[in-house]
Amino acid sequence: MRSLLAMWVGWRFYLARQSNRFINFISFASTAGIALGVAVLIVVLSAMNGFEKELEQRLLGVVSHGELIGVNEPIHDWQHIVDDAKKIPGIVAAAPFVRMQGLVQKVGGFQGLTVLGVDIDREADVSNIKQFMSEQSWQSLGEQQTNNIVLGRGLAKSLDLKVGQSLSLYMPNVNASTQRKIAAAKSHRFVVSGIFELGGELDTSTAYIPMQYAAKTLNLGESVSGVRIKVDDVFAAPRLIRDLGYSQQQYVYISDWTRTQGHLYQDIQLVRMVMYLVLALVIAVACFNIVSTLVMAVRDKQSEIAILLTMGMKKASVMLIFVVQGAFNGILGCAIGAALGVSVALNLSAIAKGIESILGIQLLSADVYFIDFLPSQLNGGDVVTVVCLAFIMSVIATLYPAWKASQTLPARALAGR
Repeated sequence: MRSLLAMWVGWRFYLARQSNRFINFISFASTAGIALGVAVLIVVLSAMNGFEKELEQRLLGVVSHGELIGVNEPIHDWQHIVDDAKKIPGIVAAAPFVRMQGLVQKVGGFQGLTVLGVDIDREADVSNIKQFMSEQSWQSLGEQQTNNIVLGRGLAKSLDLKVGQSLSLYMPNVNASTQRKIAAAKSHRFVVSGIFELGGELDTSTAYIPMQYAAKTLNLGESVSGVRIKVDDVFAAPRLIRDLGYSQQQYVYISDWTRTQGHLYQDIQLVRMVMYLVLALVIAVACFNIVSTLVMAVRDKQSEIAILLTMGMKKASVMLIFVVQGAFNGILGCAIGAALGVSVALNLSAIAKGIESILGIQLLSADVYFIDFLPSQLNGGDVVTVVCLAFIMSVIATLYPAWKASQTLPARALAGR
């Protein structure tokens, strides 16, 4: 009963603050600061979640989770590696590939290009690159004896190439018997049979051709450059790929996504942590405005506090009055901030596109980032965590002013009246 009375009095004091415009303004500022901090933190965490999702589904869905590559010579018995991979729990699939490195000529000079020879029947098990190109483009890679090539949209645009046009790839002329590079470069002609659109660096640095044609070009016969591995848990990839590599008789290079793309994941986690700390401090600063509001409210309500104490109200109940009054600021700020943050997070990609079209700018460049749009994935757990954090900080901010209110001396307060 006493708690209910204290809460009711606190609510009345909260409404009565409107009679003092200055206190009302400080209270509004604290509420607005909490709301803004909560909203921005929810939006930032949703953007970080979106980047993680795109990294896992888009980039790591195309880039192999791990690779075993022949040392100084191609892998001859690649089928044995594929069979061994199936025996290791956690490895989903394995597929052979042939890798070619070369240069393509564009306006102003040359550009490096990695060409992957793939078998579409097996490649679909380890990569979802098929999702980013048309069915016709994908099937053109199944014509193993043709010189078809599927380019990224970014590369095709920079080279001004369209489907059906020719592309020349300049590669070191390697003598297959001695593996010694001859100074003169050799040109290989390909026909653009399709274009994939993934976004980011892969759009400009990677292309796909039929595996048998690539092996023929490099005089590999039935051998391949390496074997691509897909695992069910990307964070277990280093251990699984290492176990598979150590079990082989032939010397192989062992590589996994953490070596090639791991810096992207680490950067996302670092930005998430830094932004979380910065915006948590923003919320803390806003919560400290509650201290100012309550200090002034305590001074303004000295007589009322003294009367309540003389009527027998406990000091703990007096504290609860002002804790409740300050908590209302936190509750209102958290509610407004959560509603605003969730609304923006759910439409962040569309909002970013709208800003780009209005201002004529590009927020994320494919030349710098692995995607060229602003992703967002709202996580309910993040919303609950942020709201709880802001509310707890707002309640903590009320403790000192509430304690000072409970230390009011009735006689002195009433005499001062």
